[in-house]
Amino acid sequence: MNPAELSAAILRVVTAAAERREAAAPTADGIVLERPRNRDHGDWTTNVAMRLAKPWGLAPRDLAQELAEGIQGIDGVASVEVAGPGFLNIRLDAAAAGALALTILERGDVYGHNDSAAGQSINLEFVSANPTGPLHIGHTRWAALGDAMARLLKASGADLVSEFYINDAGEQMDRFGASVLAALRGRPTPENGYPGAYITDLAARVLEAEPSIEDLSDDDALPRARELGYQLQLADITASLARFNVHFDVWFSERALHAPDAATGVSPVDGAVERLREQGHVFDADDAIWVRTTEFGDDKDRVIRRGNGIYTYFAADAAYYLSKTDRGFQHKIYLLGADHHGYVHRLKAIAGAAGDDPQKDIEVLIGQLVTINGARLSKRAGNIIELDDLQAWLGTDALRYSLARYPADSPITLDPEILQRRTNDNPVFYVQYAHARTQAVARNAAGLGVEATEFDASLLVHETESALLGALADFPRVVAQAAELREPHRVARYLEELAGSYHRWYDSCRVTPMGDDPVETVHRTRLQLNSATGQVLRNGLDLLGVSAPERM
Repeated sequence: MNPAELSAAILRVVTAAAERREAAAPTADGIVLERPRNRDHGDWTTNVAMRLAKPWGLAPRDLAQELAEGIQGIDGVASVEVAGPGFLNIRLDAAAAGALALTILERGDVYGHNDSAAGQSINLEFVSANPTGPLHIGHTRWAALGDAMARLLKASGADLVSEFYINDAGEQMDRFGASVLAALRGRPTPENGYPGAYITDLAARVLEAEPSIEDLSDDDALPRARELGYQLQLADITASLARFNVHFDVWFSERALHAPDAATGVSPVDGAVERLREQGHVFDADDAIWVRTTEFGDDKDRVIRRGNGIYTYFAADAAYYLSKTDRGFQHKIYLLGADHHGYVHRLKAIAGAAGDDPQKDIEVLIGQLVTINGARLSKRAGNIIELDDLQAWLGTDALRYSLARYPADSPITLDPEILQRRTNDNPVFYVQYAHARTQAVARNAAGLGVEATEFDASLLVHETESALLGALADFPRVVAQAAELREPHRVARYLEELAGSYHRWYDSCRVTPMGDDPVETVHRTRLQLNSATGQVLRNGLDLLGVSAPERM
């Protein structure tokens, strides 16, 4: 019996009690099951009696006792105890608890998937680095967190698109192009230009791609150097992310916001001004066009077009937000770096000015800084720590797992010595080793003739088996909660607890017989519990974008 089945059965008991009193029964969301901290208190606990006692006009313990009698009759429930002010502690019989192993094996890669986010259309934007240089350590954290968040939301039923916003318009692109051209001509980096050996490398690649650029005047060569350098740098960013196991559904170019429509001649930025004006939030003052964003919590109203006719960055932000709405996304999530706190009110104000609910239709998550002891600045870029260097040094799995293991709003410092150890104090090794051990157990069992030909859940009676099954049962809830709260670290911490439960079970329960003892049903049953654990470890690691090795 899994938690969803138990919750549904309890709901039927509660609904029957409500009908007897002509009282309002809770919905399915009102039956909350949790794992007791002390396993001596049972497999599951619920506070449903305490939540309903006051509206039903009863003492919590009296209602809990009445519900306990009904829950005791649920098939698969071994015992129910009333505890404290009215908690119901529920213990499943071994057969009901153990049957979960077969459920996990039947569901395979989709065990843990749920429909808690079904019906939600979400655009998740993250990384969105300027295509003027390589990805750095800050982008690395958002790549790991954003991709894990996308995987969790998709696993929870959301219709989600992950998106990279390419900031390929504006002054920074002109400075980038001038920097590439200067390197190509053998000149010093222009004032406010981009320094670093990577610019020299890009210039060489530009020349290789288009040798004739050497014969052009600076005026003619500059747009070609800017465009070719941009395309090469963007390809490098894409490749870096792919090596980091991050792939985007959409790469959205800022240029598209400034390009006039072929039929109307109106660009999305032009259209954004008029659409916000129609909502009643645009006004003219001091020869400029403004948006009254203070109505939605911003600290000041924002200029969207200056008196000289030039649009501000705010105009592109507004057009981009409206583009997401036009593409059918009900909910927009922005993952921004630690230096973007000022964007929170601005983006929420855009949502409000566009007619959306800033409290519901948009989320802006700000990540905090991450440092890695001993990390060196890039030799190519000079002033940053590159994703490529970190990946070559620590590996994709160690980086992704470690960065996803902490809440986004927590500054973190990673210790490379720990991340490179093959010991239990390295969290990613600890979890991956648990998975590799499940595979080794299965191989060893096959070699000794233990096959998954029969299953008797009632034989899984050891205390470590009860604890392991309880942990496995909790996986779908953890996935749904991590998706809802945008907190991938909950999956990482769960996997560490599951790995601990598995290692303790491995030390106590044999999958293969001793010596010349015969293979029995209990061995075949434990083999399937072992395989179910491997499946859940594999599923959880995949949600974090981390591999599940079969041998270590």
